Amino acid sequence: MSFDPRWLSRYPAQDLAGNADSSCVFCGIASGEVEAHVIAETPETLCFLDHLPATYGHVLVVPKQHFQDLLDIPQESFQHVMATAKQVANALQDSCGASGINLVHATGQAAHQTVFHFHIHVVPRYDGDSIVVFPRLADPARKHEVAQRLRTALNDPLPPKA
Repeated sequence: MSFDPRWLSRYPAQDLAGNADSSCVFCGIASGEVEAHVIAETPETLCFLDHLPATYGHVLVVPKQHFQDLLDIPQESFQHVMATAKQVANALQDSCGASGINLVHATGQAAHQTVFHFHIHVVPRYDGDSIVVFPRLADPARKHEVAQRLRTALNDPLPPKA
């Protein structure tokens, strides 16, 4: 099965630059202007069912405030989203009988981000559901190289974005 992004066409056009305005479907859902199956809300976050669910109970957790992606969201807002995602995961296990959970996030078009408002997919997993999350396409022989690059980057990080 291939992903068909045309389902977004029923919403206002998504601003690929990630500007928070009426074109962001998740801002529209958070403001109540766009219909969604909302399942929970905190002062900082909103949880609703995915429009094209991967599995039974697939939920999106978003901050109510607009942030484009993982590189844009402040730490405090990120922590609120992750705490809410954990609560949703527990609820999926208890109420839907999920035998596992995947938390999925995409930053950028190369990662297949289609809505440029930070969000976490809480995907309940069921025995035999046949979803392949990590197809193992990278060359394991390059582990030493990438480990060194990451050690260098993490020990000499760039200054935080303003």
